[in-house]
Amino acid sequence: MICWRVVALCVLLRFGAETRTGLREGAAHAASTSRASGGPAFESCQVSLTPAENRLLDDNTHETGFNGDDGSYVILTWVGDGTGVILVLSTISAPIDTFLEGGSSRLYRSTDYGKSFHDISQSINHTFIKEEFGVSVGPGSSVILTADTPVVDHPGGVIFTSTDAAATFRFVQLPFHLAQPITYHFLNPDLLVALSIDGALWLSLDFGAAWTKVHDGVHSFSWGAGINLFFSCSKADTMDAEERGDLQLKRTKDLGKTFAIIHEDVFSFGYIGAFLFFSVMEDTRSPRVMYFSSDQGDTFSRALLPSASTEQFYSILDGDEDMLFMHVDNPGDTYFGTMYTSDDRGILFSKSLERHLFDGQRKSDFRNITSLRGVYLTNKLDKDGRIRSVISFNRGGTWHRLSKPQNVECEEEVKNCNLHIHGEHSRTNHIVPMLLMSEASAVGLVLAHGTVGDSLSSWQYPDVFVSSDGGYNWRGTLRGPHHYSILDSGGLVVAVEARRKGQVKTIKFSTDEGQCWKSYNFTEQPFFFAGLASEPGTKAMSVSVWGFRPEDDNQPMWVAVTIDFQSLITRTCSDQDYEEWLAHSTEGGTSERDGCILGVKETYRRRKKQAVCRNGRSYVMVKKESTCLCNMEDFLCDYGYQRHLNTSECVRQPDAHNKSLEMCLNGEEDELLTTGYRKIPSNRCEGGFSPQMAVQTVIRPCGVKPGPDSLSAHSTVPVTHFDTPRERLVLILVCAGAGVIVLAAAVSALVAVRRGVYQYRAPNYRFSNLQIQDDRNGAVGDFESAKSSNGPNCPQDSDNVISTESY
Repeated sequence: MICWRVVALCVLLRFGAETRTGLREGAAHAASTSRASGGPAFESCQVSLTPAENRLLDDNTHETGFNGDDGSYVILTWVGDGTGVILVLSTISAPIDTFLEGGSSRLYRSTDYGKSFHDISQSINHTFIKEEFGVSVGPGSSVILTADTPVVDHPGGVIFTSTDAAATFRFVQLPFHLAQPITYHFLNPDLLVALSIDGALWLSLDFGAAWTKVHDGVHSFSWGAGINLFFSCSKADTMDAEERGDLQLKRTKDLGKTFAIIHEDVFSFGYIGAFLFFSVMEDTRSPRVMYFSSDQGDTFSRALLPSASTEQFYSILDGDEDMLFMHVDNPGDTYFGTMYTSDDRGILFSKSLERHLFDGQRKSDFRNITSLRGVYLTNKLDKDGRIRSVISFNRGGTWHRLSKPQNVECEEEVKNCNLHIHGEHSRTNHIVPMLLMSEASAVGLVLAHGTVGDSLSSWQYPDVFVSSDGGYNWRGTLRGPHHYSILDSGGLVVAVEARRKGQVKTIKFSTDEGQCWKSYNFTEQPFFFAGLASEPGTKAMSVSVWGFRPEDDNQPMWVAVTIDFQSLITRTCSDQDYEEWLAHSTEGGTSERDGCILGVKETYRRRKKQAVCRNGRSYVMVKKESTCLCNMEDFLCDYGYQRHLNTSECVRQPDAHNKSLEMCLNGEEDELLTTGYRKIPSNRCEGGFSPQMAVQTVIRPCGVKPGPDSLSAHSTVPVTHFDTPRERLVLILVCAGAGVIVLAAAVSALVAVRRGVYQYRAPNYRFSNLQIQDDRNGAVGDFESAKSSNGPNCPQDSDNVISTESY
């Protein structure tokens, strides 16, 4: 199965007792068993609360204890947008003997943003709920709970559905047993897809009330644009886990009434942005190759990428309707590969970054900094075996080391002093409790764990660093690892220290984007920290701190403490509290291109750091745009080209000299004639730098070379030669009658392809106390998230999708 985007983001918080594994340096695993040291010192600004501020927060802090629960897991989920509804499901990790004798889960509901909870277990008949399926939240206020029903002597499973944010539930008997959580359509909650334990694909058109079997022998599935539904299946309608590479990729455009076979011999597939992609293995000895379609599978072409052997893999790192980021694994156990970026068809791929880190557990540190357009951050494994962070401000066109934080100095013996960011690799190895955080509504704001020096270090305790300009400049803001969250569209940042000794009682908050912090003791009885939970969308002014206190009977008492900061920050921001900020601008920059990224200057209206006010729920980000003249930075190196180390010009790759750059599009061979540059997808620059013959193609029969007059020296459009009788006949027919039809079809396809596929996401937090924490590693161990059209718990795939939010 391919891990993919899902309707509910599930984060499982476990207290890991494992020895903290050090960062892999070189190709070998290394265990960091000694106590880490502190990094270069910096001052963290701390300001004391006044007695009046402390009283205000005390009056608006609410603690709820979930007493008497027999569950060892708690799953917390926000429902709807601005509803204030939170669901808490208390359950155990697996059925036990007492289940058949009446064991049950507990379901709680809050309608006031977590200030109080009410037991509504009777609305689901105190039914035992499958912990691994959690609480599925869809578009609007839809909710699905899946009962843990024994397969033996039961023809099908049981679900509970709600359309009113869990105020009421409907009992539904399924005609099958679920193999994984039900998948919502991204816009229409009535459309549900499910996979049964016998490999059958089922569809409901009325939010689960009735179900129809769509197909047998299904391996994986994904919604496309509109109501297109893609799935891979075995050719004989039987499910065999060993059939990878011998699957069919099918599509239904009418909700299961008819089917079309897109391709045979499929190994895996996925859908992201506006692109359908799939890897094909024509026989067990052949390497896999990638195909892409930008028109819902009507046509597809082989991507110009290196093929992957059985020991290698592809991974889609990110994508939208304009382009894709693709990682191609290097042969052998190297733990790195090459990152490529695509054109807007997903066919031509250019090298973006070599030696891109991708460890043995298939973890990538690649992140999209969503608070500023075009910014991505990742880690690479250099030839000296050290891991270093790099950042791109132009969608992978060029990569740079991160600058040294402004308030941090390295030791004299350190030759290169840069900030390096811990990513998924470090989180998996329990070095940091959480990943880089950014939000689109908090323009320019980035929070991340990192170390300062020549490379990323597992021997230093990570500190928290903050950037207010999308990653150009950084400051050290908190010493040691923390859990953090962005509230009020960036106007409020909260953090809880990842305590090495376990229990917590203090939350830190900042109203100036991490320049200074105040601390508040939110409870008199410390507890073991499980996580921070806030309403999705960063509009909220309240946050819930979750954890548990062990009781005398060895059962946990789960605790939620909700702090409402709106009582402290009462003033709504006015016009004088905002300022205009030119994104991507260098300090003191006066050139005409200052701030130009991807062909556009963007000036945002954002809150001043020193303004103590709240943006509020009605806050709307405002920006002004102006188009820039093109220069070399607006172009990628085309297929077969790479940046020159000294001049940054695009030059032919050494292994591409004297090779014809050919590709097969829709059954005909094309030769790509290029001077090595291709405009970055979504770049909107005009005029200025314009490489000659930047994108030109000659279509011809195989083996026929273009003549000297096949292209004008200054031509800017493709020139096509028709040399055979068959080609002349095609030309006549097209000119005579098919032109209008083709044009209409092209326009329709373009409109369909350009539709952005909305991905509904709602946080679904899972807390567990089954494992005690490692006191050398802070409070939280293994944070896991998996995103798939096939549900939140996907096995790793050879060709997988790494999602980051970011992810």
